[in-house]
Amino acid sequence: MTFKIGYRTIKTAVGVTAAIFLAQLLGLNSFSGAGIITILCIQVSKKKSLRASVSRLIACMIAIVFSAVLFQVLGFNAWVIGLMLLLFIPTTVALKVNEGIVTSSVIILHLYTAGEITWKLLLNEAALISIGIGVALLVNWYMPSLDNKLIVFQEKIEENFSKILKEVSLYLRNEDSEWDGREITETGKLLAEAKTLAFRDVENHFLREEDIYYHYFKMREKQFSIIERILPLVANLPLRVKQSGMLAEFIAELGENVHPQNTAIVYLGKLKEMDAVFKEMKLPSTRQEFESRAALLQLMKEIEEYLLIKRNFKGLPVKQTMHQKRRTGLN
Repeated sequence: MTFKIGYRTIKTAVGVTAAIFLAQLLGLNSFSGAGIITILCIQVSKKKSLRASVSRLIACMIAIVFSAVLFQVLGFNAWVIGLMLLLFIPTTVALKVNEGIVTSSVIILHLYTAGEITWKLLLNEAALISIGIGVALLVNWYMPSLDNKLIVFQEKIEENFSKILKEVSLYLRNEDSEWDGREITETGKLLAEAKTLAFRDVENHFLREEDIYYHYFKMREKQFSIIERILPLVANLPLRVKQSGMLAEFIAELGENVHPQNTAIVYLGKLKEMDAVFKEMKLPSTRQEFESRAALLQLMKEIEEYLLIKRNFKGLPVKQTMHQKRRTGLN
């Protein structure tokens, strides 16, 4: 069992302490409520924290209005709380601020416990809400950079792509392989985790709708689906012909050059040249040779699609690639 304190835990502890301290300093009643609101508003990203804060602010204001009206008209009875929730919850759902239901319930119970509705009490609750949300937004403003983690995912995925392509090349040449295919399962998991992390990075930037790394991992995900289609084509090739070795050499070169920059246009040109050479070669003389040539043609179409997907990706920024080279010692 590993004991670990994450940055979100630290921010929550600091935020709750600060919120309660401020509420006490201002002499507010039920000052612990400010800490509860802070806990609920601290999220994994800046955008999520802002959305949660806005939802809770609106929901709390609605709760104050409902409480002021219903408690004043119907009295401070337990059944009034039930009636209020019957009206309040559908209202927050309709306004799409139902994320603030729990926070608002704290405010409703504060007002119920007080046994009266006064301007002083309402201002007290408004102050608790403001402190709780304000402190949460303040401590959540700092988000550690995810770039290093994203680069690690990028490198591992590219390493796996390279390994898979090299194994495909070897099998095309020898029809014999001891490869266990571990990289296939691993790459699928890595892509899912990498996209989640990259999306979190997007959520931490208010002026950026789509992070370059998120776009990069989506591109690799599309390429990976093509690699998964290529594998059975290679495995079921009826016969190794001359074209198999030529295509194996091309795929081996692709495997040696898996990187974040965009050089797909170069390989598309080479693939076109190879296709022209294939068309000038002698026609198949046996059924098996014909089926093999047809499978290789399909394989070339898949590789072309693989390269077109990469061509449409503009590449990671040079400064990020240079940072990666400095960190790993690559040239």
